[in-house]
Order: sequence, then structure tokens, then C-alpha cells
Amino acid sequence: MPYIHKVGIRGKIRNFHDCGKCDIIQLNGRNKTTGKERAPMKVATSIQERLWELRKDKGLNLEELSKLTGISKSALGSYEKEDYKEINHGNLITLADFYGVSVDYLLCRTENREQINTPLTELHLNDEMVALLKSGRINNRLLCELATHKDFIKFLADIEIYVDGIATMQIQNLNSLVDTVRHEIIERYRPGEDDPHLKVLQAAHISDDEYFSHMVLDDLNLIIRDIREFHKKDSESAPQTTVADELKENLEAVENFKGSRDEKLVILYCKQLGINYKNLSEEEFRWFIRILKKSKKMGTPISQRKKR
Repeated sequence: MPYIHKVGIRGKIRNFHDCGKCDIIQLNGRNKTTGKERAPMKVATSIQERLWELRKDKGLNLEELSKLTGISKSALGSYEKEDYKEINHGNLITLADFYGVSVDYLLCRTENREQINTPLTELHLNDEMVALLKSGRINNRLLCELATHKDFIKFLADIEIYVDGIATMQIQNLNSLVDTVRHEIIERYRPGEDDPHLKVLQAAHISDDEYFSHMVLDDLNLIIRDIREFHKKDSESAPQTTVADELKENLEAVENFKGSRDEKLVILYCKQLGINYKNLSEEEFRWFIRILKKSKKMGTPISQRKKR
């Protein structure tokens, strides 16, 4: 009987009504990263992301959604923004009814959009797996994406074949045949150790451990590459350009700017800090220069670059 036969995943479900009967539901903003630091892949979707995804699935813009739900466009837009916002209880129910999902799903208290309150016994999970999923020690969201990938069944089937030893006997038979031919050639023709024909037969010898490890690794690589590609645009993903590339781009932009050396310095540091230079007042600009001149490293990359 195969070792692996059925798999399942369980979303962590908590009832919306556990929150209490309050009129205002608070939205927590997405986790933001500062500077060049990047957070790990999110363990769960935020409420803002979920509302945005549901609207995009319907192919609607905010104005169209407003007409269909009776909720103002500005309110709908604020619900999808990253900063801290509040959502009216009545609007939350209206949106849940419109999208055909539970309020718990909108509040990200469950990942189950369709399979609601599935009995645990139907998932065929052992106690250790249930405890692991509940522990918070692993990224359940990533695990779900792995298990629902189109090639995951093939990946699991290859592991099952190896674990059950289904193909091991056939591989051993092939190796025995190769060894028989090799010994017959040696006995009959007495070739040297470097004979190319013997080398070919040696290379044809298959190790089932190596064969299946390569096959399973290839399966897994396809899956994780697809998942990585899907998350490339996430705010938590590493940027495509390096810090050095970004600095080079900023230096080139500053060099092409027509202005004083002080202005170029301010622009460079504003770009590095993510500040819009045009929003600085004259007083802020003067203070910026004064602060920069207190630095012992006023020999900037701009002047050094021009001297080269």
C-alpha cells in the first residue's frame, strides 16, 4: 500500500462574532519595511490586500464598486490603503455579501473562501501535523502555495515512488544487466581499464538514490521558482536592483542636475533617504545644508567621481 496517499491543508478559523458586537472594525496596516531592509514573506494576507484582490477578481474599479455597493468611492479607497483605517461594520457586511464570502474571510481570520468549517477528520491529518499547523512555527501561507501548485502532485508522486521502492527493483534489474554485459566483455576481450566501451557501461550504472534525489529536486525547483516569480512584486521581496546600482543611478541623476554643489548634495541625500527634493522649503533646504556641512565626510561621491 502506498506510503503517501492523501494530503490536506487546514486554515485556522476563528469566528467573526468572537470580536464582540462593535460598530467599528479596525484595519491594521500592512507591515512596512524601513530603509533597505526587507521583511520575510508574509505569513498571512492583510485586510487591505484581501479587499483589493476581491475587487480585482471582479474586474471592477473603485467607482464601479461604489455604484454597485452604495459605499462611497473615498471610503472604499481608504479601506485598501496601507495606513491605519477604520471600516464601518455595516459596510463590512455589505462587502462580504457582495463578494459572496464570509466576514471572517474579509477580516483574514480564515484563509477559506469556499471550504468553510471543513471537518478536521476529512483532511486525514495526524496529530503532529495539526499541532505543527497551529503552532505558528512555519509559514502556513507558503505551505498552502506549495501544496496547491500545479506540479505539487507530481512532486509528491515522485517521492511516493521512491519511498515505496516501486521503481527500485527495475533500476536494480537494469544495473544487473549492465554489470553482466560488462563482465562478459572483460572475460572475452580483456580490455584495458581505460577502454571507452567499459567507461560507457560504468556510466550507465544508475544509483536509485541519486536518480530520485535529482528528480525530486527538479520538481521542487520548478515549484519554488514559480512561487518566487509570483511574489516578485511584493513589498517584502528583495529589490531587483542592488544598493550599488541605485547609488550609481542617483549619482548620474545628480551630475546632470544644473545647480550649485550644495543643491546637488541635498538632492543626492534626499534621493538616498527617499525624500522628494521639490517638497523642501527654502528654510528646510538651508537647514539641510547646515547639517550636512557638520559631517566630516563632506568630500562627497560627486566630487570624487569627477576627479577620476
